[in-house]
Amino acid sequence: MKKAFLSAFRRKMPFIAVHFLERMPQTPPFAAMFDSSGYNRNLYQSKEDGCGGLYYHDNNLLSGSLEALIQHLVPSVDYYPDRTYIFTFLLSSRLFMHPYELMAKVCHLCIEQQRLSEPVQDKNRIRKIAPKILQLLTEWTETFPYDFRDERMMRNLKELAQRITSGDEMYRKNVQQLLQNLLRKLATVSQYEEVLAKINATSTDRLTVLKTKPQSIQRDIITVCNDPYTLAQQLTHIELERLNYIGPEEFVQAFVQKDPLDNDKSCYGDRKKSRNLEAYVEWFNRLSYLVATEICMPVKKKHRARVIEYFIDVARECFNIGNFNSLMAIISGMNMSPVSRLKKTWAKVKTAKFDILEHQMDPSSNFYNYRTALRGATQRSLTAHSSREKIVIPFFSLLIKDIYFLNEGCANRLPNGHVNFEKFWELAKQVSEFMTWKQVECPFERDRKILQYLLTIPVFSDDALYLASYESESPENHIEKDRWKTLRSTLLGRV
Repeated sequence: MKKAFLSAFRRKMPFIAVHFLERMPQTPPFAAMFDSSGYNRNLYQSKEDGCGGLYYHDNNLLSGSLEALIQHLVPSVDYYPDRTYIFTFLLSSRLFMHPYELMAKVCHLCIEQQRLSEPVQDKNRIRKIAPKILQLLTEWTETFPYDFRDERMMRNLKELAQRITSGDEMYRKNVQQLLQNLLRKLATVSQYEEVLAKINATSTDRLTVLKTKPQSIQRDIITVCNDPYTLAQQLTHIELERLNYIGPEEFVQAFVQKDPLDNDKSCYGDRKKSRNLEAYVEWFNRLSYLVATEICMPVKKKHRARVIEYFIDVARECFNIGNFNSLMAIISGMNMSPVSRLKKTWAKVKTAKFDILEHQMDPSSNFYNYRTALRGATQRSLTAHSSREKIVIPFFSLLIKDIYFLNEGCANRLPNGHVNFEKFWELAKQVSEFMTWKQVECPFERDRKILQYLLTIPVFSDDALYLASYESESPENHIEKDRWKTLRSTLLGRV
């Protein structure tokens, strides 16, 4: 998990956050805020709750009414919420209400409690509260910028900022910088999504291309990049770029159901709000199919065996880098039935290295071996002396599954109607670990030619893979023979 979140925030926050940080309550590194049970033992001691409705045990916030939790988020002259609480509540609150509804409530409470709507304002009070409100807005816009794609969010943000900056040039400049940083982030993600959309719009089945323009894809992966170590590095580029664009809130929004257990109709469940997460899962699937396609394409079995050994070396280097997602995608591709049935090809492959990799990613005992390796990579990143050693790219589908089961296994509300905040500490712990991993910059040099190939070269569909597999090594039984005939007829127009 494990890079100090506070230092990460310091690097990325606008001037306002750093300038006033010394006046803010200081918190330990983000990773240290969560112990093994999901929340820190000594964090929530700083505020007597004015409106009631919060339940503590041994100074730990375990549950509370939604209104009380919202109040707990709002700063005052002598109180600023703990950063771990801010992250946890902003992450989980969307299970109960839209972010714009939360923002509207926060703005209303700030304006009402700090008397910001009065025609003549107390400048001393404003000087005390303005840094804290700006700090909260900064943390929200930095950590959950995609919330502000909603015009209602931007309206409330600007209204509150305007109220606390009127008459003070320094605060006005800080707000201006906050908004500039936010708009830059939103523009960047929009450009990224446009690129993804273009790639998806031009993607075609490889067999279709082969039949219509056979000369257009004469190349194969080894022709484009004959060094497996370089390919592993370029895969890591793609992984880290796509990880970086996933918002932490997408993990929550991906699992919001239409009829949640608490029957809260205001539940935030827009499927569009998890598109970067879905794009990353689609990348995993594409890589698996690309691996299978590259193996099934060559006519000669010695060439197929060479491609298999090449991908084994790529997978091993991915493991050494800490890129477990590409590693698992490659193993998945090599285990697809059209590839695994090529017995004559596999007989020519030295499989010892592959067996070791499969053992590392063995799903038995809930992926015990992989989880052990992941902990090792995480520990390495903590003491890293270079950017390369900081890389931790988890097997993403398993991370999603872990978060899904955490979400499904615990109720959002307790029998008394309180929000089950103990659950959300654990959720925040898992997502914050991901937040640390996604901030790592890729240390390897980009190779546009290789990246272009990996992202855009057409791949075979399931049926085309089976057809290529049967053409390479003849069917072994009647079921396979019947399927081969059907595929030749439907895909190639041959009998």
